[in-house]
Amino acid sequence: MTLTSTHRLVLAAAAAAALAASLSACVPLVVGGAAVVGAGMVATDRRSSGAQIDDQGIELRAAARVREIANDQMYVSVTSFNRQVLLTGAVGNEADRRRVEEVVRRVDNVRSVVNELTIGAPSTFQQRSNDTLIVGKIKASLLDAKDVFANSFKVVVDRGTVYLMGLATRRETDRATDIARGVSGVEKVVRVVEVVSEAELAGQQPAGTGSPPPASRSNVPLPPMEPLPNAPAPSGGAGAVATPVR
Repeated sequence: MTLTSTHRLVLAAAAAAALAASLSACVPLVVGGAAVVGAGMVATDRRSSGAQIDDQGIELRAAARVREIANDQMYVSVTSFNRQVLLTGAVGNEADRRRVEEVVRRVDNVRSVVNELTIGAPSTFQQRSNDTLIVGKIKASLLDAKDVFANSFKVVVDRGTVYLMGLATRRETDRATDIARGVSGVEKVVRVVEVVSEAELAGQQPAGTGSPPPASRSNVPLPPMEPLPNAPAPSGGAGAVATPVR
């Protein structure tokens, strides 16, 4: 991909930011990716077709359940990848934080929940616009990279914190982390990635066949990376790994 095409992607993301933010400002909950999966996405996604469909259903059902307990202090985003759910956004207190996680855990087919909800005021219109722009920049940068499979990752951004979800090797995950770190506006990177080996990828059935994932695939987020020079030690919550950026 040329620099010009990357620039066009970034501009398109910027245009989408205003629309996404204006819509998000009116609702207490955001679904991370519950659009209908097209044939092209099934063919290029490392998840089985069944897992992709399950992820859509998980996001929709989780959204409905969170709406049932929602209040004016909740702004929750639900993102599912390979049946692992990431919760981002803000709630008014610790009790609400736990309640959201509990109702999402009870949704059919959910394997695990990574609860990154913060306690406090929801993000502003400008913050959501900036987050959408950052997502576009990271996706464009991943597409530009020649040594990483961009569709291995789902990118979620909340107030400058980047969450990388996906099925990838350790090398790919480290490379994607470095790419995300280099994008302006990024505060830190949290990796919620199922790590697979090169051998597992080589022997993996093509996505869309409906075959189950390898039994040896880890369901645990990556261990902490080494702290960067002059950076605070990594911190995280609910099993996620927060990696400070330069």
